Amino acid sequence: MIRLLIVDDHPIVREGLIAVLEGRDVFEVVGEASTGEEAVRLSRQERPDIVLLDLELPGIGGVEVVGKILEASPSTKIIIFTAYDTDERIFGALGAGAKGYLLKGAPGEEIARAIRLVHEGGSILEPRVAAKVLARVSPQKRSSLELSQREREVLRLVAKGLSNKEIARALKITERTVKFHVTSIFNKLGAGNRAQAVALASQRGLL
Repeated sequence: MIRLLIVDDHPIVREGLIAVLEGRDVFEVVGEASTGEEAVRLSRQERPDIVLLDLELPGIGGVEVVGKILEASPSTKIIIFTAYDTDERIFGALGAGAKGYLLKGAPGEEIARAIRLVHEGGSILEPRVAAKVLARVSPQKRSSLELSQREREVLRLVAKGLSNKEIARALKITERTVKFHVTSIFNKLGAGNRAQAVALASQRGLL
């Protein structure tokens, strides 16, 4: 069961998300919040697996609340679910540690898929958001180092949203070895998380 915290200041949005997600056996909504302060408190109290977070909240909002939630519950993973796709919000949220970025209007199946991917160790960017990430990356930020054949294999599976455990099983190597390769990929590409690594690799033609 994937335990969820829904954070949005509009009751109708929260109710809609809860109705869509709790209708699937794999999800359990353990709390809902309308402010950043409530989100932080409930994250500390409930330790949800995933927080579905709007960035426009009364009080603490935006990128700041991402960091505070992760401080309160380090094992929790955050997916941004918002109507805004400005560069400042996208890169601020990803830089603060969010593992996914979806825009409101995404269908229920896409939201459910994103939650499952992130819970399994992957990351997800809505296509319009991914395009902005690619456009923002400059050639100067790209590493001159090349990826090994094994690193390319791992990277392709990371791009598909597979977790380290799934990658290990697919490549018949240990999970510890996968972690080593993922860390090496991050270092070579100058990426801070999986979403950034995939974006950077795509621009370099490595995927």
